[in-house]
Amino acid sequence: MSRKKINIAIIGLGFGAEFIPIYQKHPDANMYAICQRTQSKVDEIGDAFGIEKRYTDYNELLKDPDVDAVHINTPIQNHAAQSLAALRAGKHVACTVPMATTVEECRQIVEAVQETGLTYMMMETVVYSREFLFVKEMYEKGELGKIQFLRASHQQEMAGWPGYWEGLPPMHYATHCVGPVLALPKAEAEYVSCFGSGRIDENLITKYGSPFAIETCHIKFKDSDLSAEVTRSLFNTARQYRESFDVYGSRKSFEWTQIEHEDSVIHTGETPERVKIPDYARLLPEEIQMFTKAGVYDSESNQHLSFIQGAGHGGSHPHLVHAFISALTEGRQPYPNAQQSANITCVGILAHESAMKGGEIIYLPEFTWSGVPA
Repeated sequence: MSRKKINIAIIGLGFGAEFIPIYQKHPDANMYAICQRTQSKVDEIGDAFGIEKRYTDYNELLKDPDVDAVHINTPIQNHAAQSLAALRAGKHVACTVPMATTVEECRQIVEAVQETGLTYMMMETVVYSREFLFVKEMYEKGELGKIQFLRASHQQEMAGWPGYWEGLPPMHYATHCVGPVLALPKAEAEYVSCFGSGRIDENLITKYGSPFAIETCHIKFKDSDLSAEVTRSLFNTARQYRESFDVYGSRKSFEWTQIEHEDSVIHTGETPERVKIPDYARLLPEEIQMFTKAGVYDSESNQHLSFIQGAGHGGSHPHLVHAFISALTEGRQPYPNAQQSANITCVGILAHESAMKGGEIIYLPEFTWSGVPA
């Protein structure tokens, strides 16, 4: 007997539209409804993908009893409120990064999940990218040996993005580099120390009061001898777009390519070797395997800027959808769940706070640690 499909509603149809055909083809999902404030936009997307249920009011969508889960792809300042509203309306939540913009918002989401028993997943692309899956496979096979250190970076020029990005503290959007260093060893951050460096244009500083061009954070892992270093930049820093992570093991180490489309490097002892990263579509249901190598639209001019700049996000989109849907159908926790998402997100929030205080050590709140109630 076939199991009931999960009725999905997507809110935010810029980047969010990339996920519509994946849900439509996933064997356990039903792409049920879409939501966008502008009627013309919601009709354009609804007509393009044949979706009948259309909303311009998120609160009205949440009243629909047939919606099982919402996938939120709106501006970052809306994530917390919209996640909380969905959980309180009895809907499961998948939310693009970051989880929230304050520690208190993260706490409220964790509390709501614990109170309702619903599922929350932060849709962090890097921990489902082909590069991460390749290193994860090496690690689980024992090829890396003992992990000794991890490093990651996310450097991106945000000029030309919507106004709320202007002057954003670099670490407030750090999940793409924090996520992989915590996910690989299945670790949690215990405390952070971060330094700011350089200075962005004066007109960019006023909105958030953040002066730094680059922020670099050290993360101490909880109940572990490991630490990691992550680096972020958003403005006034010359660098090709880069989401990267390096892993140093006792047997082998992996270093991300320096230039997009070049090969990454594996060091065995002191011997380096270029390596081709394979695709991991084989881990997915056959119906959605095609989406690891192609976006929704045929031309780059029609793709969301984050997808273009992120080189397709490493083929992660169908993996994210499958992780969320399979967690719901199998009654288990996705990665990252609410507490793990809060731990990842709060690293960045508190790292910026540390940078503003000259590198002061700041501990992660206990509600971000597994097994500790909010």
